[in-house]
Amino acid sequence: MAVSLTPGTWTLDGSHSEIGLSVRHAGISRVRAIFEEATGTLEAKEDGSADVKAVVRAESFNSKNDDRDAHVRGEDFLNAEQYPELTFEANGISPSGEVFDLTGELTIRGVSKTVTFEVEFGGQAVDPFGLTRAGFSASTTISRKEFGLTWNAALEAGGVLVSDNVKIELDVAFVLNQDS
Repeated sequence: MAVSLTPGTWTLDGSHSEIGLSVRHAGISRVRAIFEEATGTLEAKEDGSADVKAVVRAESFNSKNDDRDAHVRGEDFLNAEQYPELTFEANGISPSGEVFDLTGELTIRGVSKTVTFEVEFGGQAVDPFGLTRAGFSASTTISRKEFGLTWNAALEAGGVLVSDNVKIELDVAFVLNQDS
């Protein structure tokens, strides 16, 4: 199935979306977290191409551990006070199948890097309330150090407390704006 979105402006449905990450901790397990506040738009064009913009609130980081959350939101990692938003922007994407690559600029702590997400299109449907919805799943792995998130602690047995590689995983729903 190829991606076939109704042209128009689509808005991220935060109550039916999850923006998560996972990172290896102490070399033996993975810690998972989500960002609870995000906004985004998808501009689907008549020619089948699209532009995507997303903004995530750094302060909304939640790993279900208050001490860790405060640390990650603080200066050692996201520095949410100075850099309140993480952003992603991709322009002129032309999905060619159900699974496709989405390349754009990810900005964390004021550092922008080109990243590529592998995206799976879940489909488009009209819900019981008459809203047109589209769903996507996406993932990528980034080096946190490339974005200035360099804090770490050495382990007695060797290695470090927090892996450099962070896996970002998205399950998102968009709603077609009624005026589109």
